[in-house]
Amino acid sequence: RGNLDTIRIIVGCIRYEHWFIYGLLHLGIQTMTLREISRRLSGRSPRLQDVTAEYAVLVPLVEGGEELSLLFEVRAYTLRRQPGEVCFPGGRIEPGESPAECALRETKEELGVPFPALELLCPLDCLGHQSGFLMHPFLGRLDAAVLTSAAINRAEVQEIFTVPLDFFLYTEPEMYEYDLVPDAAHIPPERIGFPGGYRWRGGRVEVPVSRWKEHIIWGLTGRIVHHLAETLREG
Repeated sequence: RGNLDTIRIIVGCIRYEHWFIYGLLHLGIQTMTLREISRRLSGRSPRLQDVTAEYAVLVPLVEGGEELSLLFEVRAYTLRRQPGEVCFPGGRIEPGESPAECALRETKEELGVPFPALELLCPLDCLGHQSGFLMHPFLGRLDAAVLTSAAINRAEVQEIFTVPLDFFLYTEPEMYEYDLVPDAAHIPPERIGFPGGYRWRGGRVEVPVSRWKEHIIWGLTGRIVHHLAETLREG
């Protein structure tokens, strides 16, 4: 009886190798039950698929008189990646750390300011980058009084500067775009069920560029600022 079942599985699967492998793997193996699936996935929080790394940044608001400003960093010229670029304080999320905790920790480490001088206001919309990482921005408040005594980490930060929030609210950035073109020529279309060919869908990325004095604010930082300005205007 057992041998006959085995023959039937093999004959039934021989037309397609995936079904053939499926049949071999399931010989004498108990299939997963609903109870087992529930146990394995219980308490799991959904996240974006295919993310290879997660980062968090603080978007610091600084009060100066009657005016609010955003604080930016210039990355140290000695850094291997993106030296001299304008960014917000932040970094990679460590194991067991929440995105909010990461944003505060990195800001404290990079600017050398105490935790009581920092306040989280709200999370902003996340950004999924085409290279596979996820960015968590947080709008926050930074006490302006501590900036004069801030012990900036010169290994990471070349300088800091502020820009009035109104500049971004009432000045549109230069807008550029580039296309994301799929390179799928190595995927045989017949293997995905389209022997006549498949039309792969590409994408497009906006690149807002703002200039404040000698500083250029662009890239992910520019996208975060532009989206914040749009959100505040719409609200």
